[in-house]
Amino acid sequence: MAHPAKDKFPAEKSIIALGPWLQTPIGSYMQAWEQARLDTLTADIFGFNALQIGMPEMHALQANRMPYQWLTNGEVGAAENANKIVVAHDFSELPFATQSVDLVILPHVLEFSAEPHQVLREVERVLIPEGQVIICGFNPASLWGLRQSTGRLSGAHFLPQNAEFISLPRLKDWLKLLNMEVNRGHFGCYVPPCSTEKWLHRFAFMEKAGNRWWPYFGATYIVQAIKRVKGMHLIGPAFNKQAIKAHKGVVATNKSTK
Repeated sequence: MAHPAKDKFPAEKSIIALGPWLQTPIGSYMQAWEQARLDTLTADIFGFNALQIGMPEMHALQANRMPYQWLTNGEVGAAENANKIVVAHDFSELPFATQSVDLVILPHVLEFSAEPHQVLREVERVLIPEGQVIICGFNPASLWGLRQSTGRLSGAHFLPQNAEFISLPRLKDWLKLLNMEVNRGHFGCYVPPCSTEKWLHRFAFMEKAGNRWWPYFGATYIVQAIKRVKGMHLIGPAFNKQAIKAHKGVVATNKSTK
């Protein structure tokens, strides 16, 4: 077992601040919605190597059945508690071989990353042809996005102040430039940015109403995309039947997943 370095990767420090927010009523509400959608999306994605980048508080791969599941995190202490193979690294330089991963999940990584384009480029590099990426993000065209903007003016931040919301059209443009084709997406969390359970329950009706009447204004979105390689036609399973190896920064190598 390798001994991790004690310092944190500076480019990913800001996402660590999201952890305490997830313990609040509104944070737990968002996490529960995203967990349910991720379980549905990942349950039928097959392959051999699956990778979750960041946000160890969420078990994004718990419904997936790939034999090797990796959790990578820029903050070593949180990663050590995960029941997966875990690696500490800089998100803009993934320690995995090119075309070695079948599935990558990015739960709220891009809006907290100093180099979101580079993170996506690295994801595209490590994905196999026809590999899939699932991205969770905050929607700027929502009540939460408005609250985040006004909080910067007043100083009363709703989310960590370093969060930069990325609109869905903008994200789709980034993915298109990397030859990643969006094939599925969901909006959710339509309640106002409440701070107590009491008000969350009072506005619970907005979840169903929002999904029907103003679906594009949910506070969060989940996007699933497939890596397309021009001129390549896959016949049969394309996944590698050997576990990938991390090139650097290994924190633990517990292979008893699920």
